[in-house]
Amino acid sequence: MWALSTSGGGASYHHGDLRRGLIAAGQDLLRSGGVEAVSFREAARLAGVSHNAPYRHFPSREALLAALATEGFLALHRALDRAAGEARPPDRLTALGRAYLRFAEADRATFRLMFGGTLDRAAHPDLAEASAAAFGTLRGAVAEREPSASADRDALRAWALVHGLAHLVADRQIEAAQAEACLV
Repeated sequence: MWALSTSGGGASYHHGDLRRGLIAAGQDLLRSGGVEAVSFREAARLAGVSHNAPYRHFPSREALLAALATEGFLALHRALDRAAGEARPPDRLTALGRAYLRFAEADRATFRLMFGGTLDRAAHPDLAEASAAAFGTLRGAVAEREPSASADRDALRAWALVHGLAHLVADRQIEAAQAEACLV
């Protein structure tokens, strides 16, 4: 949100939430041109601030990319939670798989950033936490379906299947409907 300030005699602008504005600009750049298109200079230009302004909130381009990936995991987690809440227990795991596939199809660039291996989760605690929370929803659905000591292993197997399908969808190798048919 931009606001005009005339205090002190001269007109100047300030950004109400620069961090959020830079993330939104970064998301636009990511979705329109991929990871390579995300730069501080372009994010600042889109946000309407000086090219040095991003450094107030992000120490590096990687930190901005990590924030974009974190936002992606938060969105994925919300989608998975929504799917889990709307499905009956016997159908919950399939509903989660479908939600995962829809996310990958709808936001291909963010999905690729989230899972592309370019970001070190250990260096970005918010990213690691958001990623773990999204996986936790899947793990919970697996444990609910078959409570056992192997819930972690079974959740990883389920994730590997849907993640492989999601990559095929994101890379336009198969249609989402084909991938969804594999979940039943």
